[in-house]
Amino acid sequence: MPSSESSDLVALLEKLSRLLADQETCGYVVGGFIRDWLLVRQTHDIDIAVRGDAISLAEKVARSLPGRFVLLDAENGIARVIATQGKKQWQVDFSSFEGDIEADLARRDFTIDAMAIGLAGPIFLTEGKGQTELELVDPFGGRKDVEEGIVRAVSKQVFAADPVRMLRAVRLAAELDFSIEPETEDLLRRCHEMVVEVPGERVREELLRLLCLPGSARFLRYLDELSLLTVLIPELDSCKGVDQPTTHFWDVFDHSLEAVAAVEFLMREGEWRHTKQELLGFTPWSREIEEGLSRQVSAGSTHRSLLKLACLLHDIAKPETKFVDPTGRARFYGHTGEGAVKAKSILGRLRMSHQEIKQVETMVYHHLHPVQMANEGLPTRRAIYRYFRDTGDNGIDVLFLALADYLATCGPNLTMEGWQEQCHMINYILAEHGEQQERISPVKIIDGHDLIAVFGLSPGPLLGRLLAQVQEARASGELKTKEEALALVSKELSVKNMSYNHTEQGLPS
Repeated sequence: MPSSESSDLVALLEKLSRLLADQETCGYVVGGFIRDWLLVRQTHDIDIAVRGDAISLAEKVARSLPGRFVLLDAENGIARVIATQGKKQWQVDFSSFEGDIEADLARRDFTIDAMAIGLAGPIFLTEGKGQTELELVDPFGGRKDVEEGIVRAVSKQVFAADPVRMLRAVRLAAELDFSIEPETEDLLRRCHEMVVEVPGERVREELLRLLCLPGSARFLRYLDELSLLTVLIPELDSCKGVDQPTTHFWDVFDHSLEAVAAVEFLMREGEWRHTKQELLGFTPWSREIEEGLSRQVSAGSTHRSLLKLACLLHDIAKPETKFVDPTGRARFYGHTGEGAVKAKSILGRLRMSHQEIKQVETMVYHHLHPVQMANEGLPTRRAIYRYFRDTGDNGIDVLFLALADYLATCGPNLTMEGWQEQCHMINYILAEHGEQQERISPVKIIDGHDLIAVFGLSPGPLLGRLLAQVQEARASGELKTKEEALALVSKELSVKNMSYNHTEQGLPS
């Protein structure tokens, strides 16, 4: 943590100490703040446990600092004060405890979060890993576990008390680059079925926080080893052991997990153990792509994290759509459409936002689209236009899913020639899309008023369809002027009138 922030933090804690003293209240800094300070990790979140009414105290602190009061949980007596110290905003969460602080720490989840600093006197924090001087209350050896990089349960009852802690254990291990110690790991395996009791909102939060981390594919695999993944998403369990055509190296389940690892590799988040970094030299990448993948979708999610989720779920409907044709080859007709429906159901159960669900649903539905529109050669301009029209904001996301799907299909059997061919197609699609955007970015060459004036049309669906056809032809480079656009509309209207007349006379159109 930078020195200026260190000074600001100490100043804030000393203010809080004086305010608690004025109220004759005993208070302690607890939880992840101490862990992060020991690890020299930047944080602006402070948890304070107080003896007494935390909500009433938080209101008084907010008035005195000054800061903004936020009620978080009236039933459990938790409130937040958002205050500015120096150039930063700090979130200070207040909760209540009864008895002594050691008893409060015993109710917490992991030893690395079961430490406290008293706020009864001067605050001494010395910056630098291994040099931090704290007057710690540390009854479970949390500081030693921080130094050794271990996630250890405070007691054998922690997961029964709150099953979401099982997911949090894995997420903390991923986030901090720690390991879960063996006894806690065994306890996780014994308690894994309790995770079904976790409300969807809390599963969503932990899952998205995990997927936001580089290398999260490895920890999805770890969740499965702990028997947690398929309890959370039972639909994945049916993917295990489902064989695929010989072009596939793995069954459906392992293919799906490898697709997550592959897309992380393509997004420059780390290596993929089945290939070499030199493959990235052919893979599309730019500042615009990176910024697009990093865009926020909802609170806690980005295009990047939802792309990983789509990779995990893209073949979720293969088990029920599988059949073997007369040649003995496995087929999965309709698995993209069925998969989109199942993905929507899964994410609804996990309380994902409407926008998150829509994005993953779109990616699952269209994940074969890039390959299918290429057929035996490069896709046409019109095919590329329609692809981006249909995929909307997820057009580039789907292209990366398609590339990850290809990598996870070939696995160790990947050839450089095959990869270059795939990347050539994707790069061509992106380049043509860029050119199409430039063609249609100037002002419209015709609009609805033109069609009403020239052809006597009325506002309605037909008007919209005709303008969409003009836009597609313009993006494809087939017309450039207003006169050409009007000629196209005239031709389309003639065809429609001819079809209508034939239908009226009982003739085939």
